[in-house]
Amino acid sequence: MVKENKKKKKRFSKKQESERKEAWMRIPVAIVSGIILKVWGFFVFCFAIAQLIVVLVEGKKEKELLKMCNIYLIQLYTFVKYITFLSNERPFPFEDLKKEINEKEN
Repeated sequence: MVKENKKKKKRFSKKQESERKEAWMRIPVAIVSGIILKVWGFFVFCFAIAQLIVVLVEGKKEKELLKMCNIYLIQLYTFVKYITFLSNERPFPFEDLKKEINEKEN
C-alpha cells in the first residue's frame, strides 16, 4: 500500500507545468525588479521635489523630469501586473524599458 502511494505522484499537464515554472520564476524576477524599482523610486521622489522647486522658482515644469517620472510609473505598473498574475509580461530589467502602456491582454 505504501509503495502504491509513492508511485501515485501527481502528474501535471504540459500547460500546468509551464504555469508552475512561470510562477516559480516570478520570485527572482520580483526580487530583482523590486530592488531596482525601490532605488529608482527614491530618485523619482527626489525628482518630484526638484520639480516642485523648479515650478515654484521658474513657474514652469521641467519636461525631462516629467518623462523620467512617467517612465518609472509605467515600469511600476508593469511590475505590479506581473507579480499579481494579471500579465505574463516581465518587468524591467527582464524586458525592454517601456515608455508607454500598451493595454493588450495576454
